[in-house]
This record gives sequence, structure tokens and C-alpha cells, in this order.
Amino acid sequence: MIRSLRNISRLVRAGRIMARYDALFPPEFEDDVPGIVKVGRALAAIRLPWEPKADAGGDVIQRLSTALETLGPSYIKLGQFLATRPDIIGPELAGDLAALRDRLPPFGKKVAEDIIESEFGQPVSALYLEFSEPIAAASIAQVHKAKISVGDESDNQTLNTRDVAVKVLRPGVEERFARDLDSYFWIAELAEKLNPAAKRLRPVQVVQTLADSVALEMDLRLEAAAMSEMAENVAHDTDFRVPEIDWLRTSRRVMTLEWVDGIPAGDREALVAAGHDMPALGTRVIQTFLTHALRDGFFHADMHQGNLFVGEDGALIAVDFGIMGRLDQRSRRFLAEILFGFVRRDYRRVAEVHFEAGYVPADKNLDNFAQALRSIGEPIFGKSAQDVSMGRLLAQLFLVTDQFDMATRPELILLQKTMVVVEGVARDFDPAHNIWESAEPILAAWIAEKFGPEGRIQEAADGAVALGRVLSHLPDFLERAEKAAHAISDNIDQDGFRLHPQTVRALAEAEKANRRWSRVALWVGALSLFVVAVAQIA
Repeated sequence: MIRSLRNISRLVRAGRIMARYDALFPPEFEDDVPGIVKVGRALAAIRLPWEPKADAGGDVIQRLSTALETLGPSYIKLGQFLATRPDIIGPELAGDLAALRDRLPPFGKKVAEDIIESEFGQPVSALYLEFSEPIAAASIAQVHKAKISVGDESDNQTLNTRDVAVKVLRPGVEERFARDLDSYFWIAELAEKLNPAAKRLRPVQVVQTLADSVALEMDLRLEAAAMSEMAENVAHDTDFRVPEIDWLRTSRRVMTLEWVDGIPAGDREALVAAGHDMPALGTRVIQTFLTHALRDGFFHADMHQGNLFVGEDGALIAVDFGIMGRLDQRSRRFLAEILFGFVRRDYRRVAEVHFEAGYVPADKNLDNFAQALRSIGEPIFGKSAQDVSMGRLLAQLFLVTDQFDMATRPELILLQKTMVVVEGVARDFDPAHNIWESAEPILAAWIAEKFGPEGRIQEAADGAVALGRVLSHLPDFLERAEKAAHAISDNIDQDGFRLHPQTVRALAEAEKANRRWSRVALWVGALSLFVVAVAQIA
């Protein structure tokens, strides 16, 4: 009860701010809003004497963005996250919210220095030779430029120095997010209880995905670990780089990393003036994203222009690894086959992948689903490159699957959101960029690798390893099963239901024989699989 009252109070405050900015309902819904709700909205919009004036100018999206910024960091994140759910808020609003950026004022340099000293137990001057005023601020953290010494001090020689970026978590941001996330969970739980249809959208799981993402952002050591992992993944790539982490100056609330010397990806004029090949950059951002998602199953899930730089050699340099996405092998296959199927206009295969993955219930009609997919794919062919979007296609796909009872796939939410953002970056580099032409070679190569002879052998080897793990536990399993059988036999006897001793002995002998032959059959199967795998390799 206390939790409900607390969350109602928080939501009333949020509703009042939304009402004051006239951002509660899009214009197209205005006619459907009940009169009593309109009255409530008007009362909520009344400004109290101590409240600042709310500028409700601009269109509804601008007003919504301003309201979310006024509500604070967690609501900005919520707005960005809702951009990944066109099945809930509609494709148009989702597309507009995808452009929502963290636009909060920075906190003071002295506050940042206090946080750093608290984290490391020593003054800032002992860690950094120089430490600047904040140069960039977001909802969760802000960035300072600093200088550190490099090398060993000897013979009083002047040390080499290196520029670094220092990311500092906002004070009190953890507590603020914890409060607001509790409200989001409360709403999601209430929606699932009151509206059975909402369960298909899995609102609680969606909020949990947001909460998990935020939890990673709240510990800068985890972001540093994500950067380190991706640096290992791309160590041999020439078109994508990750800044190096300074682990000695990194903690939960502070992260120090290599300073990036490059042109911001959003500064198109500077990139053109520097002589960069803009169409090549558009291709590069699409192909690197798909490579990370399919090859590594680990991708930067916030690849907007503000988090990308372009080096002198044209390589992309990513920063801000607070939001990362992971895909298991099954999801990678799902993604690759769906996108490749649309490229080849093989809608039946795309439909089959959905059924094979269990994303669409088996009692639905495969041909009807393929027909629905055709209704999504065909309109994109024959259009100009500017009108064709993979992200929008996936959004439409998720909307169509509503009628086929396809449940929301939380593991694909960040993927879809990132794909929309990455497309925007590619087309900012090159407005005429063809997303599908860039994607096809990556998709084709991945599918050839995974479904060609080498991929089949690896799949057989992985299966043999998995079976070996199962068989290694078989003796323990059989021993537990035997003990359980004895326990059941004892309980039956105590309850008064008795079997003839000869029958019990016969059952026991049969059980022993069955276990013996089952064990033999399992080992024969494992050895056969091993022989097949070796024969294929040979």
C-alpha cells in the first residue's frame, strides 16, 4: 500500500509536468480523450506560485522532449527507450523520440573533484596534472578533459604527458533512478494485471531490460569492462577502434580513458573539408554494426553521432559504452536470416525462421504469415534508398506479428533501436546511402560461414561437446534416480500399499537392465556423433 501511494504521488507530479507542457496527448488522439480527462489535464496544468513557467511552444514532440528533460535523467532515458517500442507508441512517435538526446546542465567542477577524491582517497592533483571544467554533460555522467604523466620518473627528467577524458557520475543519480524505475515497474505490473492483452507486450520485462541497462551505466567499471571486451573483439579490425582504458584511474563513479583525437561524426562539414569519403563512411557504420552484432554477438547499443568520431584514416572511433547489446547464437541466426530473407524477397523462408525459433506459435498458419511478411517487404522495393529502412522494417514486422500472437522479444529491443540510430548516422554521412547494399555482403558472409560445410562441422562439434557434458553428469543422475526410486518404494510401503516381494524384485531387475542398456545406448550415440564429425573434417 505504501509503495502504491508513493508511486501514485510520483506519477501525479510527472503528469502535472507533462500537462503543463501540453505533452500528454498527441493531437490525433485529442478527439478520443474523455471530457473528464481534459478537465483533469487543465487543472494539472495550473502553475503553482513557486513553480517555474513552462514553455509549451513547438510541436508535440518538442514539448514532450522538453517535459522529459524537465522530469530528469530517468525520464530522458525512458523517452529514448520508448523509441525502441513502436509497437506501443507507434512508428512515427518512436522515430521522433529516437532523436531525444541528454540535454542536462553540467554540475560544477568542484563537485566532480570531490567525487574523484572520495573514490580514490587522494586529491585530484595527485591523479591528474591538469583537470578541466566539464566539456560535455549527459543524464548520467559528464566528461572532463585532463592530462596525466606517462613513463617512469628518473634523473629529474621531464615526463611525457597524455591527454585523457575523465567521466564522472552525477551525484545522487543512482537514488533518483532507483525511485523512478520503481514507478515504472509499478505501472508495468498494474498494466499486466488490468489488461490481459498487455501481457503480450511484456511490459515488466521491457522495464527490466531498461533497468538492467541503467544498472550497467551506474557502475563505470562495467562500462570500462565493456570497452575492454569490444577492444579485444575489434583488435584486428581496421575500420573501428575503441579508446584505451586507464584502469588505475577508474572506479565505480569515475572512468579515465584515452582522449579521442578525431572529428565528431555529427560535423559533416568538417568531415567533408578533411577529405573523408562520405559514402564510404555510410557503408562503414552499417557494416561495422552488423559485424559486431553477428560475428561477436556484442554491439554498441547507442551509436548516435554524439558517440562517434572519425579518425584521420577514416576509422570510426566509438565512445560512451554505457549501453551495450548482446545476442546469443539463436538470436543472431534469427536476425541474419530475416534481414537476408527480405534482401532476397524470400518471405516464406523469413516466415519459417519465425516458426523455427518459436517466435510465432506453432498453431498459426505459415502461409498466411508469409503473406503478411510480403505486405511489409514488397513496398520497400522500387523505392529510393532514402525511403528504405531496416529499422523501420523491423518495427513494422513487430507490429504485424501482433495478429499472430508473437510475443515481444526483449533481447531484440536494443538491436532494433540501435539499427534505427545507425541508419540515421549512415544517411547523415550520405543521404543517398543504400542500407541494403551495405548490409548484404555482411549478411551473406555470415550465413555462408554458419551454414556452409565449416559451419556444419562446427555445429556438430559443439553438439558433441554439449552431449559430452551431459554424459559426464549421467552417473550422478542415475544414482539420484536410483535413490529416488528407493525413496518412493519406501513411502509406498509405509502408506500401506504393498507390492508382492517377487514383483518388487522383478521391477528392480528390469530397472537395472534398463539403466545398463540406456547407458550403453548413450555412449554409442556419443561415439557415433564423434566419428561422424571426424569423418566430415577429414
